[in-house]
Amino acid sequence: MPAALEDPFYYLHNFHSLLDWISERYGDLLDAEEQAFIEGFRSLPRTSQGLLVRMVMRKGTQFRASKLNYGEIGDTLEAAAPLVAKGWLDDAPELDLAQLFALLTLREIDACFGRAVGRKAERLQALLAEHDAAQTFAAWYPASEDRVFALGLMDICDRLRLMFFGNLYQDWSEFVLADLGIHQYEKVEIDAAARGFRERADLDYYLRLHRWRERFECGEELGELLPELPLEAHGNPWLDARRRKLLFQVGQQCERCELLEAALGLYGLCQYSGARVRRIRVLERLDAQREAFDLAQLALAAPESEEEQQHLARILPRLRRKLGLAKEATNDRAPVQRIDLILPAPEQPMSVEQAVLLHFHEEGAPVHYVENTLLNSLFGLLCWDAIFAALPGAFFHPFHNGPADLLSPDFHGRRAALFDACLAQLDSDAYQAAIRRTYAAKQGLLSPFVYWGNLDERLLDQALACLPAAQLKACFQRILADIKANRSGLPDLIQFWPEQRRYRLIEVKGPGDRLQDNQLRWLEFCAQHEIPVEVCYVQWADA
Repeated sequence: MPAALEDPFYYLHNFHSLLDWISERYGDLLDAEEQAFIEGFRSLPRTSQGLLVRMVMRKGTQFRASKLNYGEIGDTLEAAAPLVAKGWLDDAPELDLAQLFALLTLREIDACFGRAVGRKAERLQALLAEHDAAQTFAAWYPASEDRVFALGLMDICDRLRLMFFGNLYQDWSEFVLADLGIHQYEKVEIDAAARGFRERADLDYYLRLHRWRERFECGEELGELLPELPLEAHGNPWLDARRRKLLFQVGQQCERCELLEAALGLYGLCQYSGARVRRIRVLERLDAQREAFDLAQLALAAPESEEEQQHLARILPRLRRKLGLAKEATNDRAPVQRIDLILPAPEQPMSVEQAVLLHFHEEGAPVHYVENTLLNSLFGLLCWDAIFAALPGAFFHPFHNGPADLLSPDFHGRRAALFDACLAQLDSDAYQAAIRRTYAAKQGLLSPFVYWGNLDERLLDQALACLPAAQLKACFQRILADIKANRSGLPDLIQFWPEQRRYRLIEVKGPGDRLQDNQLRWLEFCAQHEIPVEVCYVQWADA
C-alpha cells in the first residue's frame, strides 16, 4: 500500500489539504457560511471530521447509520453527535416514499408494507398514491433500530470543490487516485496567487451556468428555459466560452424541436464554433435563401476553421442552384488511394480494423492500430515543455492533466515561442532524442495528447525510424491550428517497412460505413503533403 494510504485517516488529510489550499488562495472570495464551515470543521473531534468527510465523498445526502461503519471512526452515533449539534447533520429527516425506498432492501420494504410481488420501482409506483406524506425513518419503519442522517452541507462542499478544481466534474477521488499512483500528474510550479476564479461573481456565475445546464440536460421545457438563458456576454473569457457553448447546444435542441426562429437567434448571439453554419442552414429552412447565401459568402471570405470551409463547400452550390445563380468552378480534391478487400468473415469476434491489420501484417512490415493515438503522442512528447508551461491561468491546482486553457483560441498564441522552439527540433535530428528523453522521463504522467497505453518502445522506434520529420512537423502544426477538431479523425492503422524507412496510413471502412468529415479533412491534408494514406473498404466474403 502506498505510504499516503497507510494512515486510515488518509482521506481526512486530503480534505484538510484542500481546505488549506482554498484558505490560502481564495480567502477573499469565501462568504461567511463557507468561512464558518472551515473554522467549525477544524474545531471538530477527529472522528467527527472523518465521518463528515466519508459522507461528503459518498453519493447522495441521506445515509443509514448502520451503513456508516468505519474502523478508524468507531462508534458512528458518537462521531455524529457534534455534527448534529452544529446543524450539519439532521438525525431525524423527513423522507418521502422514494427517498425511503432508496434506503431500504426489498425484505425491509416487505416488513414495512407487507409482502408483494415486483421490483422496487414497481412497488414504489404502486404505493405512491396512498403514501404521499413525508415522515421520519422511525415513523416509516418502527421495527428498525437503525437511524438515518441527512447531510445538509453538500452545497457548501460543492462550492469548495469548485474553487479548488475550477470545475464540478473532478471530485474527491482525484486525491485517492493520485495517492494510489493510478493517476500521475506533471508537477507544475503553481504560483501562490494562481486560481481559477478571480472574484466571487465569477464563482456565482459558474454555478448559475451549471444550474442552467442541468435544467437543459434534464429535459426542461424549452418554453420555460429560453427566457432565463444568459444572453449577455460575460467579461471572463473562460466563463463566456461556457455560456456560448450552452447557447449553441440549446439552439441545436430548438432546431430539433422546429423552433427555428429561436434557434436562429441563439446561433446569432452565441459566437460559438459552428454556429455560423447552423445559422445558414436554419435560414435555408426558413426559405430565406438570399440571406443564407450572403452569410455563406461572408463566411467563405474568412472561414473560422477547416470544418466550416468544408460545410460551405456543400452549402454554397445548393444555394446557388436555389437562387438560379451560375455554378462556380470547384477545386478537385487530391486523389486518395483506395483498397477494396473481400475478407473471410472472422471465426472469432473482432473489429474490421483488427481483421485488416491481420491481413496486411508481415514480420518485416508490421501493422499497428493507432487511430488518433500515435501522432498525438509524438506531438505531446516533443512539445511537453510548451504544453505544461506554467503560464498565468494555465494551472491552479495539482490535478491538471493539461492546461486549463488548452481549447482556448489563444492557447497557441500565448505559447508561440515555446512551440516554435519545440518544432524547430524537427529541422535536425534533435527531435528524436527529445522525444525519447520525454518518453523516459515522463512515463505514465497524464497528458492531453500522450496515450501511454498505446505507445510502447517498439512502436516508438518504428515511428521515429520511418516517419519523415517534415511530415511530422506538418501534422503537428495542423494539430496546433485547431486542437479540438484536429486531435481526431486520423487513420486507423499504420504499417511500417523499417528496413526501407517508409510507412503508410490506412483508414478502414467496414460494410456500410462511410468517411466522416474530420477523416475527410485529414485525408485531404495527407494528400496535399504527400503523406502516404489509403482508404480500405472491406466486404465479408460470405455476406
